[in-house]
Amino acid sequence: MRTSIATVSIGGSLTEKLTAAARAGFDGIEIFENDLLASPLSPEEIRARCADLGLSIDLYQPMRDIEAVQAEEFERNLRRARHKFQLMNRLGADTVLVCSSVCPHAEDDDALAAWHLRRLADLAQEFGIRVAYEALAWGRHVSTYDHAWRVVEAADHPALGVCLDSFHILARGSDPKGIEDIPGEKIFFLQLADAPLMAMDVLQWSRHYRCFPGQGGFDLAGLLTHVVRAGYTGPLSLEVFNDVFRQAEAAPTAVDARRSLLVLQEATGLAAPPPPVVPTGVAFAELVTPDVDPVSAVLGALGFARTARHRTKPVDLWEQGAARVLVNTGPAARRDGTALAAIGLESPDPEGAARRAEALLAPVLPRRRAPQDAPLEAVSAPDGTELFFCAAGRSRLPDWREDFEDVPHEAPASGIDRVDHLALTQPWHQFDEAALFHRSVLGLAAQESVDVADPYGLHRSRAVTNADGSVRIALSIGPAPNDDGARAQHIALATEDVVTAARRFRQAGGRLLEVPANYYDDLAAQYDLTDGELETYRDLGILYDRDADGAFLHCYTHTVGRVFFELVQRDGGYRGYGARNAPVRLAAQHASRPVR
Repeated sequence: MRTSIATVSIGGSLTEKLTAAARAGFDGIEIFENDLLASPLSPEEIRARCADLGLSIDLYQPMRDIEAVQAEEFERNLRRARHKFQLMNRLGADTVLVCSSVCPHAEDDDALAAWHLRRLADLAQEFGIRVAYEALAWGRHVSTYDHAWRVVEAADHPALGVCLDSFHILARGSDPKGIEDIPGEKIFFLQLADAPLMAMDVLQWSRHYRCFPGQGGFDLAGLLTHVVRAGYTGPLSLEVFNDVFRQAEAAPTAVDARRSLLVLQEATGLAAPPPPVVPTGVAFAELVTPDVDPVSAVLGALGFARTARHRTKPVDLWEQGAARVLVNTGPAARRDGTALAAIGLESPDPEGAARRAEALLAPVLPRRRAPQDAPLEAVSAPDGTELFFCAAGRSRLPDWREDFEDVPHEAPASGIDRVDHLALTQPWHQFDEAALFHRSVLGLAAQESVDVADPYGLHRSRAVTNADGSVRIALSIGPAPNDDGARAQHIALATEDVVTAARRFRQAGGRLLEVPANYYDDLAAQYDLTDGELETYRDLGILYDRDADGAFLHCYTHTVGRVFFELVQRDGGYRGYGARNAPVRLAAQHASRPVR
């Protein structure tokens, strides 16, 4: 099906919005009236610009407070409508959105509303325009889609139909199954928006917290299935009011929007992109750094050994158990310090994973490689982290480790088994986009979003993982939009004995994050710990959590650049990340200046 997006859904000038929508692959746009009024372009110039970009103008919106009003006011409304219809002819738009009235003077009279809409449709038909009547969830008298349909049905005019909006339907808890009772040809337009499930005024919820499909809690796939069964063949259009989206760059927001529609179409059988290839493990984490010494010191203290060097690039491989860290000192190294730049994901089908990623609009990264280098497929995540799909199992593709030559080294220490999880703090406007990306492109399952208190605000966090937990990525967003210091990343390393690993790290000269004594006083009240256990945790800065399935012990190194390491011990079936300890960790990190 064709796809469209309302200009209100993305930020920037109207010209920027049109360009972003076209480049993201949308077929059409809805022009929101405020965007047109603020544009220096004439309607004819906007029409020509859309034509040049290959965009149709699928809807002009909104017209408000039209129906069920006093006679004199309705005549004024018709004069206003005539002007709008003339404007739409200049734009080349053939459908107008009319919202159900919120006017305090509107009458609770369906027959009058139907009569007024019929007269409006008569006028629209003279201009070759259709009227799509939408029930606002906060409409004064018409607030549900089935009520709107009854009014339209009573008006009985070929130029009058309904506009269905998923937010207005699902926010009120209406059953969308009744959509199938509306003839498909009378559904003139479909607007889609998701939203987090929130207990708040529906108008404020709508105006500030809508999001793209798959980023909230609504069953949009179910609703869309009913709309298709009704016989609707028009565009799937996004109308998303969101404060964050409107402040973000138009181009990546439009790509995120288009991806959300592709995933929604896949869920309803309307599209069939390559199937997801779920990663089976973490092949490596790659750090880029302008100064290798602090990174080497931390890795060495953790018990890693520098085992190999890339044949053609300034990249070293550090290993311990199945945990592998690449240290890159090449041109990609950040001036502002060490950063986690790339993740290697073990995949049973790297080529299939890359096809899936490309079909869902993930930027495919060009690679400069020597003829003998392994042909790794790579894409970019929304935050710029590079994701490499590495052959695993019995793949016929070369192993990425064949690109490295062994260097003389002592055997790595034992104790760290693998990478437990990776934590990536997202740019402030890309948190929802990142969660959708990792779910849809990589096929990972998303856990519930968690808010964590920080000394200067709130951190929002959401983990994505594969079924057995061999791939875990914790996505978060810090409290300050322009605070790069809040965008710390970390690599969590799994061990069966965090106490031994922490002692070894400290004895080797490593610095563990100091945890306030008050935390341990509270810990003693929370849990019945054995003799000496609490003192050991206090001495080493080990944090503790427990749930119904097991226990979680973890501690942190000091930060190098933007990166720190976490030592993690999972006992029993514990599957979380120690969220209750996060405020203490964040406060301790704020109190400790990072090592540069």
